[in-house]
Amino acid sequence: MSLEKILTISGKPGLYQLQNQTRSGFLATSLVDGKKISVSAKQNVSILSEIAIYTLTEELPLSEIFTKISNKENGGEAISHKSTKDELEEYFFEILPDYDEDRVYPSDIKKVVQWYNLLTKHGVTNFKKESTEASEANSEEE
Repeated sequence: MSLEKILTISGKPGLYQLQNQTRSGFLATSLVDGKKISVSAKQNVSILSEIAIYTLTEELPLSEIFTKISNKENGGEAISHKSTKDELEEYFFEILPDYDEDRVYPSDIKKVVQWYNLLTKHGVTNFKKESTEASEANSEEE
């Protein structure tokens, strides 16, 4: 499962895996409790592979942030998203020292840590985009 199939739905907690497209939207399965829901095309939905974090120089894709956390934690879970604001900011600073503190709020850091822990709990540990992996594999073969 790649980040291109993982969604966040505005107003709904947790993350969802895209299942099937329907006439009026799509079906998704919650990674938290496994329940399937129907999502209207009118709802605000974001795909994790399209989300980025502001740094002082550029926007860094969420996949790279997750990879940095995974490297720091040796593939294990990160600190709890319920940690204090200061603990979360300190942890995130260790992962991404040049993140833009004016544009990345503590609530954003909390979501990133919570999403990372949820993904690792469900065995999603490969955070690279599939298309990137395919092009890397092709270039290695040549």
